[in-house]
Order: sequence, then C-alpha cells, then structure tokens
Amino acid sequence: MLHNVDFSKVLFLDIETVPEYYKFDELSERGKELWTKKTRFLQEREDKTPDEIYEKAGIYSEFAKVACISVGMLIQKDGETQIRLKSFAGEDEKTLLKEFNNLLNTHYNHDSYSLCAHNGKEFDFPFLGRRMLIKGLKLPKLLNIAGKKPWEINHLDTMELWKFGDYKHYTSLELLTYIFNIPTPKDDIDGSQVASVFYEEKDIDRIITYCEKDVIATIQLVQRYKGEELVHEDFIIST
Repeated sequence: MLHNVDFSKVLFLDIETVPEYYKFDELSERGKELWTKKTRFLQEREDKTPDEIYEKAGIYSEFAKVACISVGMLIQKDGETQIRLKSFAGEDEKTLLKEFNNLLNTHYNHDSYSLCAHNGKEFDFPFLGRRMLIKGLKLPKLLNIAGKKPWEINHLDTMELWKFGDYKHYTSLELLTYIFNIPTPKDDIDGSQVASVFYEEKDIDRIITYCEKDVIATIQLVQRYKGEELVHEDFIIST
C-alpha cells in the first residue's frame, strides 16, 4: 500500500472549524430560516429544534469558518526522517486562508504534489475550497479540481485507503490510531469542544496543538500502512 507515492511531495493537513456565529440567536432572521431548511432532515431524525441542532453548525461550510489549518511535511535531514509542522490560525479566517493559499501556490503548485488528510475528500478539502471562494480567494491548483477526472486529482485520504472499496465503512482517526498503536491525538479536546475553546476560552494555541496532533497522527497512520516505524517524537518539529 502506497509504495509508489513520493511522500516528500505530500502535504498532510487537518482543519478545525467553528460556527461563524457561536449561538443560533446571533444569526439574522434570513440566516435562521436558511439554517432551518438546511438541517430539516437532521431535525426530524434527531427530534431536535433548529436551535438545538445548531451545535452541529461547525461542520457546514455555509454556516461555519476555518479557525485553524495545520500542515505537516515528511523530510529527510541528517539521515533521519522528520515531521515539520506549521499552522495558520486565528479569528480572521480570510487572513489564515490567504496564508495557506500562498503556501500552496508557492511550494505545491505542480502536478507532482498531493494533499493528504483523514476524511479529507469528504470534509477538509471541499470545506477549504468553499470557504476560499466565499472569501473571494482564487483556488490554488491542488484544490481547483472542477472538471478533472478522479485519477487527475492529487488527493489522498487515509480513511478512504482503509475502506478497501467499502463505501459504507467509516472509521475515525482516533480508532485507527488505537488499533495501530499510535499515540492518540484526542487526549485533550475533541471536535465537539473546539467552538467553546475558540469563543469562550479564546485559546487558539490549544486548538493549534489539537489540530497539529491530528496531522501527526495522520502521518503516522500512513507510516503504519506502509509497514514503517513511526518518526521519533524528538524529530517532530513545529515551526
């Protein structure tokens, strides 16, 4: 598995998202109406009101924003494999998206490069693309996939790889780290707590740490898929 992939040309990533407005009552009347329409099925399935179901707003790109993008790269230095990490985070979504966009356009603007994330094809990659368009940014090459054939899209997804063609099979990153004996990235907060950490605690550093742990776990999962030893923690560097 993955033996033909040059991982020196893969950018691993994870994003953390939060509702654009922390509480349902903060939405405009039009926003409330559209949220109600958007989530009608969920309301019926879970027997909840639009206000109650708003706790899930952070996963909908039309009602949420990116609070953090963390990226990781596998590099060789002095005979050792290292993981280099970098994060873009803060309250100004357009600024962090622009910085991430600049990274892709400057260093990953070639057909030989790929993006990799866990459940990235269903969440991270489309979410980033939609939010960039909403913020008036031109899509970078690696996210501009309109009109491309599936084999022309340079996106890797560690969850899809684990499916082995089973389209109904969802497996969380947390579970995969458990079965492959990888340190869990969920030892502090989980995705359901990110919004409160962002809006109430205003602790963006805590969110960055959480996001970077998911990137590390995704890289380590790929190493397990390839039957390799994990990068030693002394060689995991955040810049």
